[in-house]
Amino acid sequence: MQPQATAMILASFAADSLALGAHWIYDTEEIDRRIGRVDSLRAPLPGSYHPTKKKGEFTHYGDQALILLEHLAETGGFSASGFAATWRTRLTEYHGYIDKASAATLDNMARRMPPDQCGSHSTDLGGAARIAPLLFFYRDDRQSLLGAVRQQTAMTHNHPATLAGAEFIAKTAWAVLHGSSPTAALEGALEEGVADIDLDNRIRNSLDSAGKDTRTMIKQFGQMCGIATALPGVVHLIISYENDLTTALIENVMAGGDSAARGLVAGMILGAHLGRQAIPVEWLTGMAQYPYIETMLSSLDNTR
Repeated sequence: MQPQATAMILASFAADSLALGAHWIYDTEEIDRRIGRVDSLRAPLPGSYHPTKKKGEFTHYGDQALILLEHLAETGGFSASGFAATWRTRLTEYHGYIDKASAATLDNMARRMPPDQCGSHSTDLGGAARIAPLLFFYRDDRQSLLGAVRQQTAMTHNHPATLAGAEFIAKTAWAVLHGSSPTAALEGALEEGVADIDLDNRIRNSLDSAGKDTRTMIKQFGQMCGIATALPGVVHLIISYENDLTTALIENVMAGGDSAARGLVAGMILGAHLGRQAIPVEWLTGMAQYPYIETMLSSLDNTR
């Protein structure tokens, strides 16, 4: 399982890096006109939300997933208080985009609110999308995984829908790592129940979108950051391209909007299913943090 778990992490990060160039462009015709088909890592366009970023780097979502991976590698396990301290230090000196959820969390931390209370009330997928490092570390302990996923998500996105979505994603990825197909894993996680009725219904409805035009479906579900719109788009990508990670992640970017958060989740689950060989080599070698990530994964395997 370790090779699949490694592929899961790498595909999740690669998806975020691939999305960087077109992230938060909602007009798909603008992506076509100004960038073209995004099948390689690109630098953000001038005037984007990521002006400090270069080709091969991550969005602020990927950077926060990297902070989580660093926390696990440095401490040999997840601690809500330890992660909160590391996250606060990194975000206080961060030179990239600070989203509203992060800004609200930093403000709450400055008021000395504890990790289980300092999170914003954001419903954005971003807080749930960065959990691949936890899945890597707790791949043999589902109960500890789900607890850690909930704590890390709540630290910045303490909203019932976001927490319900995070648990759904974790259960799905866990099942894939343990041999289920992505579609079967999604269905199994739904059978366990999603602790938010609206999100549960939206995910179930998205299962009917397999094979339909991706741009059309993601626009229909919503290109926005909120988990109620973004997670159905992720489900569409997974069930439509179950055996084609490359196309899934390209089509995700071409569909516009918050492609980085969607990509982190879709890449995580499809990477766990298809393995490293499914990830284009140039996407990996083009990532600025690729050697660092590989080093941390090796270190984590020695401490598990």
